[in-house]
Amino acid sequence: MGAGFDLLSQAIKVLPASSAYGIWVGIWVGIGAVGTAILGMLVYGDSTSPLRWLSIVLVVPGLAGLKLTT
Repeated sequence: MGAGFDLLSQAIKVLPASSAYGIWVGIWVGIGAVGTAILGMLVYGDSTSPLRWLSIVLVVPGLAGLKLTT
């Protein structure tokens, strides 16, 4: 986590703070949300609907979009 915070402080030097923070938080939250959703589907029998998978797949382009629009 410390390394991640250090990388965030470096990113803020070259990116707008809102984009850098959004990407940093998005990556950590995205990993947790996607991991939890997949674990729920595999272990706990949560819904595996196509819309659910589409939502999971859209997390990465959403974060990439934050970076590309800076």
